[in-house]
Amino acid sequence: MNKDRKIHGVDISKDFFDVMDPNGHHHQFINASKGFKQYLKLLGEEDLVVMEATGYDLSIDIVLTRNTM
Repeated sequence: MNKDRKIHGVDISKDFFDVMDPNGHHHQFINASKGFKQYLKLLGEEDLVVMEATGYDLSIDIVLTRNTM
């Protein structure tokens, strides 16, 4: 495992998604394109995103996948 890899925990709801970054800071974003773009700015190239499959996660999952390939 890469020791520089950081883990972000994401909780997704219908209107927002909450992120706990590797430093323990909480961030909240709108669950839409604008929020996804803001969140992508926080991610490092090697960072991992962990989220529960709730049904509201599909959009952010697609955005993260497309921006990491």
